[in-house]
Amino acid sequence: MNVNHTLACLVVASGLLLSSCSTNPYAATNKSYKKQVKAYARSLRQVPVTTPGEEALQQGDYWVGTTNFNLRKPNFVVIHHTEQDSTAQTLKTFTQPKTQVSAHYVIGRDGKVYHMLNDYLRAWHGGMGKWGNNSDLNSSSIGIELDNNGIDPFPEVQINSLLQVLALLKKNYNIPDANFIGHADIAPVRKVDPSIQFPWKRLAENGFGLWYDEDLLLPTLILESIPTSDSTVVLVEKHVYDSIPASFNPQEALRIIGYDTQDMAAATRAFKIHFIQRDVESPLSETDRRVLYNLYKKYL
Repeated sequence: MNVNHTLACLVVASGLLLSSCSTNPYAATNKSYKKQVKAYARSLRQVPVTTPGEEALQQGDYWVGTTNFNLRKPNFVVIHHTEQDSTAQTLKTFTQPKTQVSAHYVIGRDGKVYHMLNDYLRAWHGGMGKWGNNSDLNSSSIGIELDNNGIDPFPEVQINSLLQVLALLKKNYNIPDANFIGHADIAPVRKVDPSIQFPWKRLAENGFGLWYDEDLLLPTLILESIPTSDSTVVLVEKHVYDSIPASFNPQEALRIIGYDTQDMAAATRAFKIHFIQRDVESPLSETDRRVLYNLYKKYL
């Protein structure tokens, strides 16, 4: 064996040794994950059994398994910010049984993506919430947590990774544009994430969420004829805004969009966090009402 070949073998061997010594700090929780998934898989493989309450039903002569089915798929994406100190802290939080909270994806400030749960499984990320008539968003959504303290802007590399994840989810599960929402949207009384720093407009421009038509909020310049006392006419420039019907009901509009309006102040704040992103604790201004009216027509 020549010297070069010997050195090559030593390099390979040392690399394998280092690889074997490098352990995943989440090896134990990964093992627990696999164990739980295996248990669910065993349950799915079983022939459907009679569940409590079905005993009184007149059962068929034999079990018949349909050939037409697939896995339930997510239909919403709910975006959060972690309000924790680091990605590492969030990963630890989501791997401790006592916390009873999780998400499908965690995206760090450095853009690294941690896919923590199979998309078809139910994460515990939304808590008590409602969007439209859906009062169990955990059962129909993907939860994405962004490492952010709720104050700082979201780094460009993090948003780029988020856009990549959203593109995959939309493609894989055919999620409608309007179904990319925030935690505050579904839980307006309890939550304010993601914060007003979050670039919802940019997401909407990429097909993830809806946005209002900003050009419709600008005034139209018209010339108005004004008669004078000496019977002459003067042309005056006038800025005219699109009018909102007198019958327009902001509470009904928020409800149509999806917000739970039982607490109107909370619903208004959540709407402003998402679409206005300033003065979120204030009532709807006239401009805010025009934004709401424009969005309301999109969601009809």
